[in-house]
Amino acid sequence: MTNAPRRFTGTLTESGSRAFVELPFDPDDAWGPKDRHYVAGHVGGRRFRGVLDRTALGFVLPLGPAWRRDNGIVPGATIDVELVPEGPLVESLDADIATALDAAPKAGSLFRSIAPFYRKNFVRWITSAKRPETRSARIAEMVNLLATGKIER
Repeated sequence: MTNAPRRFTGTLTESGSRAFVELPFDPDDAWGPKDRHYVAGHVGGRRFRGVLDRTALGFVLPLGPAWRRDNGIVPGATIDVELVPEGPLVESLDADIATALDAAPKAGSLFRSIAPFYRKNFVRWITSAKRPETRSARIAEMVNLLATGKIER
């Protein structure tokens, strides 16, 4: 499992009102299992941020109509894609935070699945502590909140 960018070439498929690019890899295998995979990168040479969808086909990268229109990408187009997971990931956190999340599987799973905004807020709050005991208390509080399904303090 690595947070390295994944690059591939895909075809934009249209199905009803939806358009997407099928992923040739499983993001759960590549970046760790999560309920939702938030990604950033480039699609057809243009910046992109979004959420991968899990479908009967496997994982797909949905591209909305406004984004396609604004970037001139039409169904059937073959496009180059580069994706990376977005936001702070457990594997890249300070050891004390990562250890606490690993020790509480429910909290760790929720942390991995919530939007990058919420992950960043938790990390900022913890790292802004000036005293070690405050930092430890904040880590414990974050784990408790996440274990009970809360994503905000």
